Formats: sequence, C-alpha cells, structure tokens
Amino acid sequence: MFFSVVIPTYNRLPILQKCLLALEEQQYDTRLVDGYEVIVVDDGSTDATLAWLASAGLARVCVCEQNHRGPAAARNLGVESARGNEIIFIDSDLVVTEVFLQAHATALRDARRRWGDRVFTYGRVVNTNNFDQPTAEPYKLTDYSAAYFATGNVAIARHWLEASGGFDTRFQLYGWEDLELGVRLKQLGLRLVKCPQAVGYHWHPPFRVEQLPQLIDRERQRGRTGALFYQKHPTFAVRLMVQMTWVHRLLWGLLTFGGLLNERTLAPLLSWLCARGRSRLALEISRLFLNWYAVCHTYAAWAVLQQERRSD
Repeated sequence: MFFSVVIPTYNRLPILQKCLLALEEQQYDTRLVDGYEVIVVDDGSTDATLAWLASAGLARVCVCEQNHRGPAAARNLGVESARGNEIIFIDSDLVVTEVFLQAHATALRDARRRWGDRVFTYGRVVNTNNFDQPTAEPYKLTDYSAAYFATGNVAIARHWLEASGGFDTRFQLYGWEDLELGVRLKQLGLRLVKCPQAVGYHWHPPFRVEQLPQLIDRERQRGRTGALFYQKHPTFAVRLMVQMTWVHRLLWGLLTFGGLLNERTLAPLLSWLCARGRSRLALEISRLFLNWYAVCHTYAAWAVLQQERRSD
C-alpha cells in the first residue's frame, strides 16, 4: 500500500505545523506500507501558510493551491494530485500518533481479507484544547462519533472515491460534504470498519464567549448545506442527520424557550464559567442555542430551495 494523506487547510498555520511534523514521524512495516506522501491543499489562506510550507523542507509534503472554494473542492484536488492507491483524509488541525499509518494499513488489510475490497477504515478522533501536548488528551465519551464517513480521520481505496464521483463541490459552506459522499459510498456497498488504533487529536482553542458570532455563523452555514444535503438525498435518514424533523424543532425550541436562551441572555453565565476554567461546560451549554440556530436555518434554507424549484 502506498498512502496519500490529503489535508485541506485554510488559515490554520500554527496547528498545521504540528499536524505535518507528526506525520513526518510515522513508523510502519515496509512489508505492508510501501511509503506515503502528504498532499496539503491550501484553500486560499491569507496567513503565512504558503510561505512556511515553501521553507519548511518537509520532503514528503506536496502543496496544491486553489482559490477559497471550500474543503470539498480542496479534497478533490488533493485526490487528483495524489500518487497513492490508498487515500487518507485528515483535517489540518489533527495531530496523529506515530503508528497512525500502520494502524490504518493493518485494519484495511484485515478487513479486505474478511469482507473483500468494499471497505474503508475510520480512525478515532479525540478533541483537545491542549496545544502544547495535544496527544496527552484522554478519550472521552463526548468524542464518540456515529458518523458513517467523516473526513477527520478516514482511509479508503482511491478507486472508490473515483467510482463515487468524489466530493460535491456545491458544498462550499461549512458542513455535510463528507457525510453526503458517505451516502453515495454506502450506495456502492462499502462497509465502515472502525480503527481505534489510528488516533488523531483534534485541536481547537478553548471556548470563549467572543467566539460565539463565528460559531453562530457556522451553524447558519450548516443549515444551508444541510438543506442542500436533503435536497440531494431526500430520505428520512438524512432528515435525521441534518435535524430537519419536528422532533428536533420541538426539542431545541423547548430547551431554548423558543430562542430566548441565546448568546445574549446566556452571556453572563458563559463568561462566568470561562473565567473559572469551565470552558467545556460553557461550550456544551452554548450548543443548546447553536443547535436551535442550525435547525432554524435548515428549515429557512429548505424553504428557499423549494421556492426556487417552484419558480423553475
């Protein structure tokens, strides 16, 4: 197996540096892994990402550039530029362990012996705020993911990506482009194989109240792409994923008192928690109204799509 690790990035230089340096330290059995390359696709960064990549001297790293078109287009470009017969997708804020490649390779080999070629492996993602030592974070219940295909840590044969048509580049805003591809991979009969030994530590800064406008905008984007996801795959399973059901509308509406609990009314409590080192709890409380924003904007975006369809 020869792996191409595809990493889209946009203005994340400090953690991207840790991500790429960790990938330089991979240890693997050469009888199973022929080698690997790292494809970094810069999605129009405005920080010093490209300058650092040009001067870093990382022999395995190949750099591709595109205008800011989103992660779907970036991943497609990375796959097109790759030499590997096996593709690994990770995010640029993920720091992996030294056995990361070996773990994916072993799991792919064992799964193919058992079930044939229609498999892909899904590694473990541990969320952390620890920038200095991200790999010191323990696995937590909140790190569990039931996603079928999520590009934070996944390995798949290149030919299945080509057979599926790749990522849909209409998903330019935040959210759902990987799960949408997962629907098409499932239609091709691919089996998900969990690979907890392939661990990636997903770093994000500790929550601060000042981040709320950005987080709210992200939920608005998620709502718009969620409506597009359902338009493309109008199934009940997708409705559940994007929370476009009366149950979700009722749930988040009740929990936020119809939106009365929001970033303004909860700001004093959230600031108090953050000041006392309880930023994780503050973020979990914020998810109440963040989910409410996502549900509302999904329904609003769906109404717009329906109106556009009636107008055509």
